[in-house]
Amino acid sequence: MSLTESPSLSKTATPIKSTVLPSDAYVLSLASLPSHYAASSSASANNIYLFDKFSLRPIGELAGHDRATTCMRSVPKVGDSREVLLSCGKDALVKVWDERSCSVALQMHASTAGNSRVLLSCDVSADGLTVAAGTDLQGDDASILYWDPRSPAAPLRAHSYTHSDDITALHFLRSSYANGSGSQNVLLSISTDGLLSTSNAGEPDEDEAGLHVGNWGTSVAQAGWVNGRGGSPGVWASSDMETFSLWTNELDLVQDADIRQPSIHRQDFTWVTDYLIGCHNNTYIPPDRDNDLCIFAGSNEGDVALLTRSTFSDVSAPWKLERLWTTGHAGVVRSSLWDESNNVLLTGGEDSKLNVWTSPGLSSTDHDESGRTKRENDGEMEIDGQEYTLNRKKRRS
Repeated sequence: MSLTESPSLSKTATPIKSTVLPSDAYVLSLASLPSHYAASSSASANNIYLFDKFSLRPIGELAGHDRATTCMRSVPKVGDSREVLLSCGKDALVKVWDERSCSVALQMHASTAGNSRVLLSCDVSADGLTVAAGTDLQGDDASILYWDPRSPAAPLRAHSYTHSDDITALHFLRSSYANGSGSQNVLLSISTDGLLSTSNAGEPDEDEAGLHVGNWGTSVAQAGWVNGRGGSPGVWASSDMETFSLWTNELDLVQDADIRQPSIHRQDFTWVTDYLIGCHNNTYIPPDRDNDLCIFAGSNEGDVALLTRSTFSDVSAPWKLERLWTTGHAGVVRSSLWDESNNVLLTGGEDSKLNVWTSPGLSSTDHDESGRTKRENDGEMEIDGQEYTLNRKKRRS
């Protein structure tokens, strides 16, 4: 495996803007809402903090979940609510938040056979009508629970045979391939049992719900969909041991690699990945690539790199180092969020810092038809003496 520098490789050492969580806590996850950024923390209060997109000033706190907030994400819709924040926690609750009032708009309680269940992961189907959450292992049982948000009092059903250990992530298929009523309910699930699974979330009979299963043989920590040019979606996954894998949509293994192996060692420059932060599905696939996946990797010193692959079908294809953001964090970076609509990257770390950086620059929106950059044409603001482009969105009434 090899890592090469992109001809347009750039290095940024100064964030556009920085802030620190009100509590001394890790920034575990980040989400983008119409008016705010949300940051989930590891503090004992387990709060979710809201920051103004324009100034990055703190503007509110959400109570989060008792004991721990285990998953937080923005979703296009839940029921009739659009562009909302979804979270779940060890308190057995899935919550839909109203960012304007900083309160819970809807919540669903996880219980099976009268027992409350710790929730570790959650997501919502593309049509907003199915909420799914994954539980931890209790006895021999780890379940995927499903709700209709229009009738949230109790789960519609539970699938208890898909996994045999903690269910660490759930992702509904939301790409252009999810345009049929059946494909909108395709759910990817992963677990510490080493399995990746796709299932039909709309199928009450669990024996009929399973679509495909892949056995990686190692605890799976993160995963998501990969969209390709002119083909079916695939799946990426990462393990607790910093290994990274690619799978077909039928969950046949395509590649299994140590994410720390692709590196650059030169007299004047070195990059070595210490861990995977997360991945992003780019809305624009550059002409020299057949996939939309952007991989954010980190160093123990707090630096962040953007890695891509021109193709995942050719296992010998080199990895490419596209961008570096350095010296913004002191230590491990726990979360990243590429806000393509506003051309910025957010990172959050174990140092309690939230940084806003210049965009990775792989989006078609970075240039207009004349080839001029969006910065040259859009309105600009200045923060601490630096120009900063941000497309402010109107708050929904």
